[in-house]
Amino acid sequence: MNDQPALVSDCIFPTYVGSNELSPFHHCYANDQTVLRLAAGRFFAHHNGDDPVAVYWALRKHAALFDVPERPVEISGPDAVALLERILARRIADMAIDRGRYALICTHQGGIFMDGILFRLAEDKFWFVHPDGDLDTWLLAHNDSFDVTVSDPKSRVLQLQGPHSYQIMHDASSGAITEDLKYFHSGFFDLGDQRVYVSRTGWTGELGYEIYTLGDQTDCPRLWDFLIAKGAPLGMVFSSMQSMNTRRIEAGILDSGSDFDTSMTPFEAGLERFVDLDKEGFIGRDALKAATPGTRLYGLCSDGAAPNGGDLILDGDTSVGKVTTGAQSPYLGCGIGYVRFDEPGNWSGKKLTLRSVRSGDVICKIVDLPFYDQEKRLPRGLSGRLAEFNKLSS
Repeated sequence: MNDQPALVSDCIFPTYVGSNELSPFHHCYANDQTVLRLAAGRFFAHHNGDDPVAVYWALRKHAALFDVPERPVEISGPDAVALLERILARRIADMAIDRGRYALICTHQGGIFMDGILFRLAEDKFWFVHPDGDLDTWLLAHNDSFDVTVSDPKSRVLQLQGPHSYQIMHDASSGAITEDLKYFHSGFFDLGDQRVYVSRTGWTGELGYEIYTLGDQTDCPRLWDFLIAKGAPLGMVFSSMQSMNTRRIEAGILDSGSDFDTSMTPFEAGLERFVDLDKEGFIGRDALKAATPGTRLYGLCSDGAAPNGGDLILDGDTSVGKVTTGAQSPYLGCGIGYVRFDEPGNWSGKKLTLRSVRSGDVICKIVDLPFYDQEKRLPRGLSGRLAEFNKLSS
């Protein structure tokens, strides 16, 4: 999610600030310490007076509720599949209804225009949920001969993440959400007598769910109060975005526009597994087939400092890359972040210099992503979650 200049909330914003949208959940949590930032034309709570470390551990050990700016765009009509096969670098015709799939949109030159999750709600109806960018314009620009309607379902998104999220969602749905709702599965459910769309996805690397409102059909404050009442007894807290950002870095989850952009190919961002070069006709395919393979995006660990976006990485006296994002990891006990190197290479395992704006020059180690849980056992809810939880609790 691209950070914009922060605004301090005085809790009296109208429904819209200029052309940008204030969350319908805003008044459920905002206070005089709330700091808002902007993504996808939507304000979100970057900080809410909460202790980022405390809510991080609440997320890891219990559950956290996030009000996020992700925005679904609806693509429907007889040619919806054909248009999406043209737009997306990954095959989607074989998707089942009520399934999600992470997908990339590339430019004609092979750069990454955007990422997001595609959900199939019906045979000819999809939602592409994206964190930021001009998706509507991109779709309309390439919809020259397809019988497709691109529209805004006016859905707001909550993320409920953490090891207790399943029990909370099971209780909130009166038992309708069970373990049969697997990772990247989705569907319509009633939460507190309100119909919403729910997916087993998230931006934290934890077991979790995303809850999509249905425009004016959803009473957002009532939904919020219902979820808080169900989650609080199990240790759930509301969290601003800072704890989510720390956790997503640990999990190797990338942010469109900051960690990668149109200047990078999926290969350079380490996302080649989400490109199907055997699929003909998608935008960017020819450029990607001719592209030189090689990774430019890696993780870094440093005991001496928490890296910040814009910090330089030096090999000797030569600048070889730049930090895109960073944080102090409470779990790993060190500073972590991502490095975008100037050139692809086998950087993993090297010890380089982090030129920190806060701490000066310190040694850092370059590592592959993610920092742990490479098999994504935590969000998939596989065996090993209990062992991980016990380790966290010790």
